[in-house]
Amino acid sequence: QVQLVESGGGLVQAGGSLRLSCVASGLILSINIMGWYRQAPGNQRELVATITSGGTTQYADSVKGRFTISKDNANNTVYVQMNNLKPEDTGVYYCYANLRPTWSSGSDFRYWGQGTQVTVSS
Repeated sequence: QVQLVESGGGLVQAGGSLRLSCVASGLILSINIMGWYRQAPGNQRELVATITSGGTTQYADSVKGRFTISKDNANNTVYVQMNNLKPEDTGVYYCYANLRPTWSSGSDFRYWGQGTQVTVSS
């Protein structure tokens, strides 16, 4: 099995910072992409940022210049440093990975973490 476990959410005032972490564990052969999505109440889940195994990053326009995604390949961990947080950044943040399990015969699969709450007060 594969698990993604997030940590680092919490309550912060506008203008503050948080750092989220996500560790992928289990029967993993290789990881193609890891990243973060978020979902605010009443809204659809949306992309925050992703990073490929080669280090290519992608960000939502709303977080560019404020959030930085990084990874530790050796430990299958992805981070997102969130600075200058705004109330509209509030939501549940989900870790995402597109990876190949050891038992897979050449196919890649998507996995999600359980989510961590980020609340930004004004």
